[in-house]
Amino acid sequence: MAAKSFIRLVGGVFREVFGVQSSAGAANAGDVVALDDTGRIDTSMMPVGIGADTAEIAASESIAAGDFVNVWSDGGTPKVRKADASSAGKDAHGFVLEAASVGNPATVYFEGTNTQVSGQVAGIVYLQTVAGSGGNVVPNASGNVVQQIGIATSATTVNFERGTPVVLA
Repeated sequence: MAAKSFIRLVGGVFREVFGVQSSAGAANAGDVVALDDTGRIDTSMMPVGIGADTAEIAASESIAAGDFVNVWSDGGTPKVRKADASSAGKDAHGFVLEAASVGNPATVYFEGTNTQVSGQVAGIVYLQTVAGSGGNVVPNASGNVVQQIGIATSATTVNFERGTPVVLA
C-alpha cells in the first residue's frame, strides 16, 4: 500500500508528497515517516542498535516461516538450518518469520516473538524432535536435547528466549 500523502510547501508551491515507508539512508534526510503495510515503522528508519536482533544467514536447507533454527559453521561459513532436539549440536539459536530456500539468505531473529507458529499451548516451549518445531512436550529419549526456547503466549505466538541445551544420557 502506498504511503498516505500530505501537502507541503516546496519552493513557494504547494505540492502533494508521500510519506516514506523505508529509508535508503541520507537520501531520505528530512522526509516524513509513514507507517508500513503492517501499521509499524520499518526497521530501516530506526537508529543503529534499535530494532530486532537479526542476522541474514544463508540457509543450508529449506526453512519454513516460524521454524526455530540452528546457526552452524560450514567450513567457517555461517549457515542456518532447522533446530532439532533429536541430536546434539542442532539446538535452537533463533527463529525465522519468512521461509528461505537452500542457498538463499534467511533473516534469523535471536530474540522476540515468533508469530508464525501454530498449535502452541500456553506455557514453557521446548525444542521438539520434529525439526524446526517447538511445543510443550519435553523430549525424553536417550541422545535427545532438552532446551527451553520460550513461552507460548497464545496458540500462534512464542516469545523466544534461548535456554541452555542439555543432552540426555
